[in-house]
Amino acid sequence: RRTASGDSTRVSRDLPWRRSDRHCSQIRYRGPGRFELRLAFVVNDIATEEPGYTTTRLGVAATNRGYEAWVIGVGDLAYDADERVMARARRVPKTRFTAGAAYLRDLQGKAAIEERITVDDLDVLMLRNDPSTEKNRREWAKTAAIDFGRVAMRHGVIVLIDPNGLAKAQNKMYFQTFPEEVRPETLITRNRNEIKAFVSDKGKCVLKPLQGSGGDGVFLVRSDDVANLNQIIDAVTRDGYVIAQDYLTRAEEGDTRLFLMNGRPLRHRGRYAAFRRARTGGDMRSNVHAGGKLAKATLDDDALRLAEMVRPKLVQDGMFLVGLDIVGDKLMEINVFSPGGLGSAQKLEGVHFTEAVLDSLSAQVDYMTY
Repeated sequence: RRTASGDSTRVSRDLPWRRSDRHCSQIRYRGPGRFELRLAFVVNDIATEEPGYTTTRLGVAATNRGYEAWVIGVGDLAYDADERVMARARRVPKTRFTAGAAYLRDLQGKAAIEERITVDDLDVLMLRNDPSTEKNRREWAKTAAIDFGRVAMRHGVIVLIDPNGLAKAQNKMYFQTFPEEVRPETLITRNRNEIKAFVSDKGKCVLKPLQGSGGDGVFLVRSDDVANLNQIIDAVTRDGYVIAQDYLTRAEEGDTRLFLMNGRPLRHRGRYAAFRRARTGGDMRSNVHAGGKLAKATLDDDALRLAEMVRPKLVQDGMFLVGLDIVGDKLMEINVFSPGGLGSAQKLEGVHFTEAVLDSLSAQVDYMTY
Protein backbone atom coordinates (compact mmCIF):
# COMPACT_ATOMS: atom_id res chain seq x y z
CA ARG A 1 0.00 0.00 0.00
CA ARG A 2 1.16 3.58 -0.58
CA THR A 3 0.47 6.58 1.63
CA ALA A 4 -0.72 9.98 0.46
CA SER A 5 2.86 11.28 0.84
CA GLY A 6 4.11 8.75 -1.67
CA ASP A 7 6.01 6.62 0.82
CA SER A 8 5.34 2.93 0.96
CA THR A 9 3.80 1.32 4.03
CA ARG A 10 5.12 -2.23 4.02
CA VAL A 11 3.32 -5.07 5.74
CA SER A 12 5.68 -8.00 6.01
CA ARG A 13 3.97 -11.32 5.38
CA ASP A 14 6.90 -12.97 7.16
CA LEU A 15 6.08 -11.50 10.58
CA PRO A 16 4.65 -14.11 12.98
CA TRP A 17 1.24 -12.62 13.75
CA ARG A 18 -2.05 -14.34 13.13
CA ARG A 19 -5.50 -13.01 13.98
CA SER A 20 -8.34 -15.17 15.20
CA ASP A 21 -11.86 -14.75 13.83
CA ARG A 22 -12.88 -13.48 17.27
CA HIS A 23 -10.45 -10.55 16.96
CA CYS A 24 -11.45 -9.74 13.40
CA SER A 25 -15.06 -9.37 14.43
CA GLN A 26 -14.18 -6.95 17.23
CA ILE A 27 -12.58 -4.27 15.05
CA ARG A 28 -15.09 -1.43 15.06
CA TYR A 29 -15.73 0.46 11.82
CA ARG A 30 -15.63 4.27 12.13
CA GLY A 31 -16.35 5.43 8.61
CA PRO A 32 -14.78 5.03 5.18
CA GLY A 33 -11.27 3.67 5.35
CA ARG A 34 -10.88 3.98 9.12
CA PHE A 35 -11.06 1.59 12.04
CA GLU A 36 -10.89 2.22 15.73
CA LEU A 37 -7.98 0.26 17.15
CA ARG A 38 -7.61 -1.02 20.68
CA LEU A 39 -3.97 -1.03 21.66
CA ALA A 40 -1.83 -0.96 24.78
CA PHE A 41 1.74 -0.02 25.57
CA VAL A 42 3.62 -2.01 28.21
CA VAL A 43 6.13 0.17 30.08
CA ASN A 44 8.37 -0.36 33.09
CA ASP A 45 6.20 1.81 35.34
CA ILE A 46 3.53 4.35 34.38
CA ALA A 47 4.68 6.64 37.20
CA THR A 48 8.18 6.98 35.74
CA GLU A 49 7.17 7.76 32.14
CA GLU A 50 8.26 11.17 30.85
CA PRO A 51 6.80 13.61 28.25
CA GLY A 52 9.71 13.20 25.84
CA TYR A 53 9.62 9.41 25.72
CA THR A 54 8.79 7.82 22.38
CA THR A 55 6.05 5.78 24.09
CA THR A 56 4.40 8.98 25.34
CA ARG A 57 4.49 10.46 21.84
CA LEU A 58 2.92 7.30 20.42
CA GLY A 59 0.23 7.47 23.11
CA VAL A 60 -0.60 11.08 22.21
CA ALA A 61 -0.77 10.32 18.49
CA ALA A 62 -2.93 7.22 19.04
CA THR A 63 -5.33 9.12 21.31
CA ASN A 64 -5.63 11.97 18.81
CA ARG A 65 -6.59 9.42 16.13
CA GLY A 66 -9.45 8.13 18.23
CA TYR A 67 -7.73 4.86 19.13
CA GLU A 68 -8.38 3.29 22.51
CA ALA A 69 -4.82 3.55 23.84
CA TRP A 70 -4.04 1.93 27.19
CA VAL A 71 -0.78 1.97 29.13
CA ILE A 72 0.22 -0.98 31.33
CA GLY A 73 3.02 -1.20 33.88
CA VAL A 74 5.02 -4.41 33.57
CA GLY A 75 3.91 -5.36 37.09
CA ASP A 76 0.22 -4.97 36.25
CA LEU A 77 -0.16 -8.01 33.98
CA ALA A 78 -1.97 -11.16 35.07
CA TYR A 79 -2.93 -14.60 33.80
CA ASP A 80 -6.38 -15.54 35.09
CA ALA A 81 -7.75 -18.95 36.01
CA ASP A 82 -9.91 -18.87 32.87
CA GLU A 83 -6.66 -18.65 30.84
CA ARG A 84 -7.12 -15.05 29.75
CA VAL A 85 -4.29 -12.49 29.90
CA MET A 86 -5.49 -9.50 31.92
CA ALA A 87 -3.96 -6.19 33.04
CA ARG A 88 -4.64 -3.25 35.30
CA ALA A 89 -4.37 -0.47 32.73
CA ARG A 90 -4.80 3.28 32.39
CA ARG A 91 -5.82 5.59 29.59
CA VAL A 92 -6.55 9.30 29.34
CA PRO A 93 -10.13 10.65 29.46
CA LYS A 94 -9.65 13.27 26.73
CA THR A 95 -9.52 12.62 23.01
CA ARG A 96 -7.17 15.41 21.95
CA PHE A 97 -3.76 16.55 23.18
CA THR A 98 -1.20 18.98 21.81
CA ALA A 99 1.64 18.11 24.18
CA GLY A 100 3.04 15.03 25.88
CA ALA A 101 3.19 16.79 29.24
CA ALA A 102 -0.59 17.30 29.37
CA TYR A 103 -1.22 13.73 28.19
CA LEU A 104 1.09 12.31 30.85
CA ARG A 105 -0.39 14.51 33.56
CA ASP A 106 -3.82 13.03 32.86
CA LEU A 107 -2.46 9.49 32.49
CA GLN A 108 -0.57 9.57 35.79
CA GLY A 109 -3.15 11.61 37.73
CA LYS A 110 -6.58 11.09 39.21
CA ALA A 111 -8.30 11.95 35.92
CA ALA A 112 -7.08 8.75 34.29
CA ILE A 113 -9.53 5.98 33.41
CA GLU A 114 -8.32 2.88 35.23
CA GLU A 115 -9.69 -0.57 34.44
CA ARG A 116 -8.78 -4.21 34.53
CA ILE A 117 -8.78 -4.99 30.83
CA THR A 118 -8.64 -8.22 28.85
CA VAL A 119 -5.35 -8.08 26.97
CA ASP A 120 -6.56 -10.87 24.67
CA ASP A 121 -9.23 -8.51 23.31
CA LEU A 122 -6.70 -5.89 22.16
CA ASP A 123 -5.76 -5.46 18.53
CA VAL A 124 -2.13 -4.56 19.28
CA LEU A 125 0.11 -4.93 22.34
CA MET A 126 3.36 -2.95 22.12
CA LEU A 127 6.15 -4.03 24.47
CA ARG A 128 7.89 -0.74 25.28
CA ASN A 129 9.59 -1.63 28.57
CA ASP A 130 13.37 -1.70 28.98
CA PRO A 131 14.58 -4.73 30.99
CA SER A 132 18.07 -3.27 31.50
CA THR A 133 16.71 -0.60 33.86
CA GLU A 134 15.39 -3.31 36.18
CA LYS A 135 18.85 -4.69 36.99
CA ASN A 136 19.44 -5.08 40.75
CA ARG A 137 15.97 -3.65 41.37
CA ARG A 138 13.12 -5.81 40.05
CA GLU A 139 14.71 -8.90 38.54
CA TRP A 140 11.28 -10.46 37.95
CA ALA A 141 10.35 -7.54 35.69
CA LYS A 142 13.07 -8.25 33.14
CA THR A 143 11.16 -11.00 31.35
CA ALA A 144 7.56 -10.46 32.51
CA ALA A 145 6.41 -8.58 29.39
CA ILE A 146 8.01 -11.22 27.14
CA ASP A 147 6.32 -14.05 29.05
CA PHE A 148 2.84 -12.51 29.05
CA GLY A 149 3.30 -11.24 25.49
CA ARG A 150 3.94 -14.77 24.26
CA VAL A 151 0.62 -15.97 25.69
CA ALA A 152 -1.28 -12.96 24.30
CA MET A 153 0.24 -13.60 20.87
CA ARG A 154 -0.96 -17.21 20.96
CA HIS A 155 -4.43 -15.86 21.76
CA GLY A 156 -4.42 -13.81 18.54
CA VAL A 157 -3.11 -10.40 19.64
CA ILE A 158 -0.55 -8.64 17.42
CA VAL A 159 2.39 -8.30 19.81
CA LEU A 160 5.19 -5.91 18.87
CA ILE A 161 8.05 -6.50 19.13
CA ASP A 162 7.63 -10.27 18.80
CA PRO A 163 8.35 -11.57 22.34
CA ASN A 164 10.19 -14.58 20.93
CA GLY A 165 12.53 -12.18 19.13
CA LEU A 166 13.00 -10.08 22.26
CA ALA A 167 13.87 -13.20 24.23
CA LYS A 168 16.86 -13.66 21.93
CA ALA A 169 17.99 -10.07 22.51
CA GLN A 170 18.01 -9.77 26.28
CA ASN A 171 21.63 -8.66 26.26
CA LYS A 172 24.18 -7.29 23.81
CA MET A 173 25.22 -10.79 22.71
CA TYR A 174 22.32 -10.56 20.25
CA PHE A 175 24.39 -8.03 18.30
CA GLN A 176 27.00 -10.70 17.60
CA THR A 177 24.46 -12.77 15.66
CA PHE A 178 24.41 -10.20 12.84
CA PRO A 179 26.86 -10.29 9.90
CA GLU A 180 30.49 -9.77 10.92
CA GLU A 181 30.89 -7.04 8.32
CA VAL A 182 28.54 -4.68 10.17
CA ARG A 183 30.24 -4.99 13.60
CA PRO A 184 33.52 -3.78 15.15
CA GLU A 185 35.88 -6.56 16.25
CA THR A 186 34.68 -7.69 19.67
CA LEU A 187 35.72 -9.82 22.64
CA ILE A 188 33.22 -10.87 25.34
CA THR A 189 34.72 -12.37 28.49
CA ARG A 190 35.22 -12.00 32.24
CA ASN A 191 38.89 -12.93 32.11
CA ARG A 192 41.15 -9.99 32.98
CA ASN A 193 44.15 -11.27 31.01
CA GLU A 194 42.11 -11.84 27.87
CA ILE A 195 40.72 -8.30 28.08
CA LYS A 196 44.19 -6.79 28.61
CA ALA A 197 45.61 -8.77 25.70
CA PHE A 198 42.81 -7.56 23.41
CA VAL A 199 43.35 -3.93 24.47
CA SER A 200 47.11 -4.30 23.98
CA ASP A 201 46.55 -5.65 20.46
CA LYS A 202 44.11 -2.91 19.46
CA GLY A 203 45.71 -0.03 21.35
CA LYS A 204 42.37 1.65 22.02
CA CYS A 205 39.11 -0.07 22.97
CA VAL A 206 35.69 0.48 24.43
CA LEU A 207 34.74 -1.58 27.49
CA LYS A 208 31.11 -1.94 28.55
CA PRO A 209 28.88 -4.44 30.34
CA LEU A 210 27.04 -7.13 28.40
CA GLN A 211 23.86 -5.95 30.12
CA GLY A 212 22.81 -2.31 30.21
CA SER A 213 21.82 0.68 28.08
CA GLY A 214 21.92 4.47 27.97
CA GLY A 215 25.73 4.69 27.97
CA ASP A 216 26.04 3.40 31.55
CA GLY A 217 29.35 1.75 32.41
CA VAL A 218 30.98 2.59 29.07
CA PHE A 219 34.73 3.31 29.16
CA LEU A 220 37.38 4.21 26.60
CA VAL A 221 40.68 2.52 27.48
CA ARG A 222 44.22 2.62 26.10
CA SER A 223 46.87 -0.06 26.31
CA ASP A 224 49.40 2.33 27.93
CA ASP A 225 47.10 3.24 30.83
CA VAL A 226 47.63 0.08 32.89
CA ALA A 227 46.54 1.40 36.30
CA ASN A 228 43.22 2.75 35.07
CA LEU A 229 42.64 -0.32 32.90
CA ASN A 230 42.78 -2.62 35.93
CA GLN A 231 40.29 -0.43 37.83
CA ILE A 232 37.91 -0.24 34.86
CA ILE A 233 37.97 -4.01 34.34
CA ASP A 234 37.15 -4.47 38.03
CA ALA A 235 34.24 -2.00 37.77
CA VAL A 236 32.69 -3.55 34.66
CA THR A 237 33.11 -7.19 35.71
CA ARG A 238 31.09 -6.48 38.86
CA ASP A 239 28.06 -6.36 36.52
CA GLY A 240 28.95 -9.65 34.79
CA TYR A 241 30.53 -10.15 31.40
CA VAL A 242 32.59 -7.45 29.69
CA ILE A 243 32.37 -6.41 26.05
CA ALA A 244 35.73 -5.23 24.71
CA GLN A 245 35.20 -3.56 21.36
CA ASP A 246 37.72 -2.18 18.90
CA TYR A 247 37.45 1.62 19.02
CA LEU A 248 36.15 3.18 15.82
CA THR A 249 38.11 6.37 15.17
CA ARG A 250 35.13 8.01 13.47
CA ALA A 251 33.34 7.84 16.82
CA GLU A 252 35.19 11.09 17.58
CA GLU A 253 32.58 12.71 15.33
CA GLY A 254 29.68 11.11 17.24
CA ASP A 255 27.15 8.62 15.91
CA THR A 256 23.87 8.44 14.03
CA ARG A 257 20.65 6.87 15.32
CA LEU A 258 18.54 5.51 12.46
CA PHE A 259 15.13 3.96 13.11
CA LEU A 260 14.03 0.91 11.17
CA MET A 261 10.40 -0.19 10.96
CA ASN A 262 9.53 -3.64 9.65
CA GLY A 263 13.21 -4.02 8.75
CA ARG A 264 13.50 -0.91 6.58
CA PRO A 265 14.58 2.68 7.32
CA LEU A 266 11.57 4.52 8.74
CA ARG A 267 10.67 7.23 6.25
CA HIS A 268 7.71 9.60 6.33
CA ARG A 269 6.94 12.45 3.94
CA GLY A 270 10.31 11.96 2.29
CA ARG A 271 12.27 12.26 5.56
CA TYR A 272 14.23 9.58 7.39
CA ALA A 273 13.72 9.07 11.12
CA ALA A 274 17.31 9.71 12.14
CA PHE A 275 19.53 12.14 14.01
CA ARG A 276 23.19 12.66 14.85
CA ARG A 277 24.62 12.70 18.36
CA ALA A 278 27.85 14.62 18.77
CA ARG A 279 30.22 14.15 21.67
CA THR A 280 30.75 17.04 24.06
CA GLY A 281 33.82 17.83 26.13
CA GLY A 282 36.00 14.90 27.10
CA ASP A 283 33.15 12.40 27.39
CA MET A 284 33.56 9.67 24.77
CA ARG A 285 29.87 8.81 24.93
CA SER A 286 27.63 10.54 22.40
CA ASN A 287 24.47 9.21 24.08
CA VAL A 288 22.11 12.09 24.94
CA HIS A 289 21.82 10.86 28.54
CA ALA A 290 25.59 11.32 28.79
CA GLY A 291 25.55 14.87 27.44
CA GLY A 292 25.69 14.28 23.68
CA LYS A 293 24.26 17.05 21.48
CA LEU A 294 21.75 16.44 18.71
CA ALA A 295 21.91 17.51 15.08
CA LYS A 296 20.25 16.58 11.80
CA ALA A 297 21.59 13.42 10.22
CA THR A 298 22.72 12.98 6.63
CA LEU A 299 22.41 9.33 5.67
CA ASP A 300 25.07 8.14 3.27
CA ASP A 301 25.31 4.91 1.27
CA ASP A 302 27.16 3.21 4.15
CA ALA A 303 24.27 3.80 6.56
CA LEU A 304 21.66 2.53 4.12
CA ARG A 305 23.83 -0.48 3.25
CA LEU A 306 24.14 -1.39 6.93
CA ALA A 307 20.37 -1.16 7.30
CA GLU A 308 19.88 -3.48 4.35
CA MET A 309 22.40 -6.01 5.68
CA VAL A 310 20.64 -6.40 9.05
CA ARG A 311 17.13 -6.34 7.58
CA PRO A 312 16.66 -10.09 6.98
CA LYS A 313 17.40 -11.10 10.56
CA LEU A 314 15.38 -8.24 12.06
CA VAL A 315 12.35 -9.30 10.01
CA GLN A 316 12.91 -12.95 10.86
CA ASP A 317 12.96 -12.08 14.58
CA GLY A 318 9.85 -9.89 14.34
CA MET A 319 11.70 -6.68 15.28
CA PHE A 320 9.06 -4.09 14.39
CA LEU A 321 10.73 -0.83 15.50
CA VAL A 322 14.46 -0.69 16.26
CA GLY A 323 17.22 1.89 16.46
CA LEU A 324 20.59 1.44 14.74
CA ASP A 325 23.58 3.31 16.20
CA ILE A 326 25.93 3.93 13.28
CA VAL A 327 29.55 5.10 13.23
CA GLY A 328 30.98 5.42 9.74
CA ASP A 329 30.55 2.06 7.99
CA LYS A 330 29.92 0.06 11.19
CA LEU A 331 27.13 -0.43 13.69
CA MET A 332 27.84 0.22 17.35
CA GLU A 333 24.58 -1.27 18.60
CA ILE A 334 21.12 -2.43 17.54
CA ASN A 335 18.55 -1.20 20.06
CA VAL A 336 15.41 -3.35 20.15
CA PHE A 337 14.03 -2.75 23.65
CA SER A 338 11.99 0.45 23.63
CA PRO A 339 14.36 2.40 21.33
CA GLY A 340 14.10 6.09 22.14
CA GLY A 341 14.69 9.33 20.31
CA LEU A 342 11.83 9.32 17.80
CA GLY A 343 10.77 12.70 19.15
CA SER A 344 14.25 14.09 18.50
CA ALA A 345 14.02 12.93 14.88
CA GLN A 346 10.57 14.53 14.61
CA LYS A 347 11.84 17.90 15.86
CA LEU A 348 14.87 17.92 13.61
CA GLU A 349 13.09 16.70 10.47
CA GLY A 350 9.80 18.54 11.00
CA VAL A 351 7.55 15.50 10.44
CA HIS A 352 5.60 13.26 12.79
CA PHE A 353 7.16 9.82 12.50
CA THR A 354 4.71 8.54 15.12
CA GLU A 355 2.01 8.84 12.44
CA ALA A 356 3.97 6.46 10.19
CA VAL A 357 4.27 3.98 13.07
CA LEU A 358 0.53 4.09 13.70
CA ASP A 359 -0.16 3.78 9.96
CA SER A 360 1.85 0.55 10.00
CA LEU A 361 -0.05 -0.77 13.03
CA SER A 362 -3.34 -0.01 11.32
CA ALA A 363 -2.17 -1.71 8.13
CA GLN A 364 -1.15 -4.83 10.03
CA VAL A 365 -4.49 -5.05 11.80
CA ASP A 366 -6.23 -4.49 8.48
CA TYR A 367 -4.15 -7.21 6.82
CA MET A 368 -4.96 -9.73 9.55
CA THR A 369 -8.69 -9.37 8.82
CA TYR A 370 -8.30 -10.86 5.33
